[in-house]
Amino acid sequence: MTDAPDDNAIFPGAVSPRGFGTLPLEHMATRSGLEMLNAMLAGEYPAPPISRTLAFALVEASPGVVMFEGMPSAAFLNPLGAVHGGWAAAIVDSALGCAVHTTLQAGEGYTTAEMKVNYLRPITPATGKGRCEGKVVHRGRTLALSEARLTDSAGKLLAFATETCSIFPLANMMR
Repeated sequence: MTDAPDDNAIFPGAVSPRGFGTLPLEHMATRSGLEMLNAMLAGEYPAPPISRTLAFALVEASPGVVMFEGMPSAAFLNPLGAVHGGWAAAIVDSALGCAVHTTLQAGEGYTTAEMKVNYLRPITPATGKGRCEGKVVHRGRTLALSEARLTDSAGKLLAFATETCSIFPLANMMR
């Protein structure tokens, strides 16, 4: 990613050229989920506000697979000095959900129905940039199952997660 003003920074080396916001639902009515995510990656849409809040971002999207990168920092520490598990849960939830998002047809929406996270190693600011790959395991008409792996820069597994998403007509979100 290229340099941009600090107000568009996600973490060092990652910026959102269009700032932060949500995807226009009316565009999702006419474009597939993969088209929408790739348009966001191309700078056509802003990054979601959670990217700035928790310092992680979508960096790749292909059918059924996405990659996120994130930078755990001291801002996310729990009382014992480790990065709170909620940070890891948020990045894996994003990867799990966005993997399903890549399978959506125009006019479809989704939401997380259930998620399970296994934390395997402590995460600290010294861990450095993490990478989280999300993959669709199964996509049905109304449910999808995905899995994600959060690793450190050396490839060590930090967390593993699975998720079930409900798939429904996008009109249900536009009420």
